[in-house]
Amino acid sequence: MSRPAVRPALALAACAALLLTAGCSSGDGGSPGEKRTPTGRSGADTPSASGSSGTVPAAKGSVRVVRTVTENLKSPWGLAPLPEGGLLVSSRDEGTITRVDTDTGKKTELGSVPGVAPAGEGGLLGLALSPDYASDHMVYAYFTTASDNRVARMIYDDKKPAGEQLGAPDTVFKGIPKGTNHNGGRIAFGPDDLLYVGTGETYHTELAQDRKSTGGKILRLTPDGQPAPGNPFGDSPVYSYGHRNVQGLAWDTDKRLWASEFGQDTWDELNNIVAGDDYGWPDAEGRSDDSKYHDPIAQWHTSEASPSGIAYAKGSIWMAGLRGERLWRVPLDSTKAAHDPQAFLKGKYGRLRTVVAAGGDKLWLVTSETDSRGTPGKGDDRILELEVS
Repeated sequence: MSRPAVRPALALAACAALLLTAGCSSGDGGSPGEKRTPTGRSGADTPSASGSSGTVPAAKGSVRVVRTVTENLKSPWGLAPLPEGGLLVSSRDEGTITRVDTDTGKKTELGSVPGVAPAGEGGLLGLALSPDYASDHMVYAYFTTASDNRVARMIYDDKKPAGEQLGAPDTVFKGIPKGTNHNGGRIAFGPDDLLYVGTGETYHTELAQDRKSTGGKILRLTPDGQPAPGNPFGDSPVYSYGHRNVQGLAWDTDKRLWASEFGQDTWDELNNIVAGDDYGWPDAEGRSDDSKYHDPIAQWHTSEASPSGIAYAKGSIWMAGLRGERLWRVPLDSTKAAHDPQAFLKGKYGRLRTVVAAGGDKLWLVTSETDSRGTPGKGDDRILELEVS
């Protein structure tokens, strides 16, 4: 059925105030905690943990939907802009990758990824292009198989017929725990040309604190899938731990890494990621009085967010909300929120899955109404082009 122009807003809990400074308590009336000092390493080959080269953005921003790029996508999840133009989008449930012409909206299926076993929140998830894409034409994908979650890379050859443009997958990392839910799935190459992988704890909460497990973590790998040199725990792929279900990864202009994360029943999170730090799950959800855990810079009640992808543009992190059905703007001042988060597009396009920087003041935004939890209307799912400030 068609969706009304604006959906009714979800009811907010009475205490739904956003807690924004890095030293706040979890919001239950407790006393403020100390501001945490990052303990991770930084350097020329590692995203910076402090300092700022930009101007603090204004308290209030704006979002304008410029146009609908394409429609009628099925369970879209990952999105990767191509340097030559166009977008690659993955279908979680169909296991396919499709190229979208951003001028015409035309969709061309590259092919299916062998071995994808979609179920629940699992399937073909995040996409990323090789740092050497111009020469190797490698597309990386995170997906669920019958036995695990893994990352593989495939050569994309647009000179071959549609449906046959993906080469055989070369698995670069496997053995990530899988489940019906909380499979993580976001992947991205950082400014250090290393591969960052967000994973989930698959409802086995003990995995998040177990540094021998790859569940409930952010991993940092070489493009060949080896633990990256300089990782905080020696010859381990683990970069940070204590996560419930990492869904978004992005870097700001000072090479700081940010990640969005599902909470359980109380707080969803936006975190500044520091190598080696513990983000608290399952002992802490949202901010904690225990200084051994790295607190989020912003937190939301789950009805307002259930965050998925994030992107950095115009001095702010932009965070897509699934259950919250809105796009959040979090203006940054170094490693803290400069102002209160601001919500846009509330209920207008349903569940929002992925947001990707498109250069300057532009973003690509992917809806997620056909993921079995939405109420698809005519044209769902779609990719939108946004202009933001």
